[in-house]
Amino acid sequence: MPKSKNESPALLTVTQVKSACGCPELQKLALKGLGMRRIGTTRQLQDTPAVRGMVRKVHHLVAVSE
Repeated sequence: MPKSKNESPALLTVTQVKSACGCPELQKLALKGLGMRRIGTTRQLQDTPAVRGMVRKVHHLVAVSE
């Protein structure tokens, strides 16, 4: 969360590096919630507990940088 109004929220850059084929449905839904569609998709997402939880669920399918 930003500490002041001028400070922008922290962002995570998430890139899908592996396919979701053969993964459980909950992991596929987590990828969909992160905005991933196919290998190579990159999204910049706000660093929130909800996003961190989805990333943790599919950590073996994505690469994350702050």
